[in-house]
Amino acid sequence: MPMQGLGVFRIDDPNECEKTVYQALKAGYRYIDTATAYQNEGAVGRGIKRSGIPREELFIATKLWVTDANYNDTKNAFEKSLKLLGLDYLDLYIIHQPYNDYYGAWRAMEELYQAGKIRALGVDNFRQDRMADFVHFNKIKPQVNYLETHPFYQRTEELEYLNSENIVQVAWSPFAAGKFNVFKDDTLNKIAESHGKSVGQIILRWLFQRGIASIPKTTHIARMKENMNIFDFNLSSEEMNKILKLDKNNSVAGNRETAKEVNNFFDAFKNI
Repeated sequence: MPMQGLGVFRIDDPNECEKTVYQALKAGYRYIDTATAYQNEGAVGRGIKRSGIPREELFIATKLWVTDANYNDTKNAFEKSLKLLGLDYLDLYIIHQPYNDYYGAWRAMEELYQAGKIRALGVDNFRQDRMADFVHFNKIKPQVNYLETHPFYQRTEELEYLNSENIVQVAWSPFAAGKFNVFKDDTLNKIAESHGKSVGQIILRWLFQRGIASIPKTTHIARMKENMNIFDFNLSSEEMNKILKLDKNNSVAGNRETAKEVNNFFDAFKNI
């Protein structure tokens, strides 16, 4: 699994999404992350086909949406995603949210995994309590957990737990969706200046040195190349510790710990 990928959340225009995936693959990306909920799997598939990159060089991930998260519907949802992507197997299939009958969904995913249709199984937005429960009561434990992770929401305890279970953490929204003045932060800017890099590159390098993969979204080819150009320098222990001190437990998406927050989330995505 590559440590650096491209996320395509909210790239809604089909032509733009296809072009973005094509350009990313031509720029050296091999890991593309999409989801049923993004409603752009078809465009991603066309971008993959257009690139001409051999299938075995690619790492393609998509996600099962909440409404299909049960044993009976998961396989049909998987086959629909596979068809839209124009693939005959997935490198990574993910339960997008810890709602509905995700245990039943996982049973179906285990069967697809054992049949060779999926190379790796993962989850998204599973907090520590749900993750520990899930690890204990499944034959095949998740190999990946996607979590919102950035300098202001570092999730250190969760990373320690995932590492103890040999589960890879993947950071979504690594730039905090541009919130919290992330690109103007004094600490990050000083570190960036000392390395001749951008703040975005410092964040991605910081994640990489913590063993966290990332899937930043961009539709700009220059930014794609910049986001991949993080392997020619190292952050010192002192610099890593300075970034550690930025953690404020500030989430962009919110933790959805109340019934109201969960119901608002369901309302926001009711048309998927």
